[in-house]
Amino acid sequence: MEYFRFESDFVEENIRCIPMTVRLKLDLAGIKLSLAAWSRCTVEERYALATLQCYLPAEKRFYRQLLVTIILRTTGEAPVEIPVDTDPPWDNCQVIPSSLQDHVKLYGLVIDKRSWSRLTRLQRFALLKLCRPGHENRNFPLAIKEFGLINYLPEKLAL
Repeated sequence: MEYFRFESDFVEENIRCIPMTVRLKLDLAGIKLSLAAWSRCTVEERYALATLQCYLPAEKRFYRQLLVTIILRTTGEAPVEIPVDTDPPWDNCQVIPSSLQDHVKLYGLVIDKRSWSRLTRLQRFALLKLCRPGHENRNFPLAIKEFGLINYLPEKLAL
C-alpha cells in the first residue's frame, strides 16, 4: 500500500484515517466517503480501497461500485456523489496552482516548475489537499520536506 511518511502514524496498524491514495481515488470515482463511514469499514475493505487501481475507466467503475456497496453496508445510506474534475490541477505538471503558490508563501517558501513537475501525481494531489482553506494543514510542512521541496524545516515550521 502506498502512503507517505507524514501519514504513517494513522496508516500502519489499521489504516485509521483515510490516506491520500484513497482520497485521490475518491475524487477520481466521484464519491465522498466520510471518516465515520471509513471507520466502520473492515481493515480488509480499507486495504482494498487503498490498493485497488482506479485510473482506467473500467477500474473507476469497479472502484465506484465497491464504494457504493461499502457505504450502503456501513451507513445504510446512499453515497454522496461529487463532481469528477476532468482536468484536475494535480495532473498538470507545467502549472503550479495559485492556491499552492499562495500557501507556500505563508511559510516563506517557493516551489518552482521544475520541482512541481518532478513530483508524482499523488504527491501533487496531496499538496493541493493539504493547502485547502479550512484544512488543518499540520502535515503540509512535513509533506513539502518529505517530497524534497526543501531540505530542512525552518524554525517556524519545525514541529
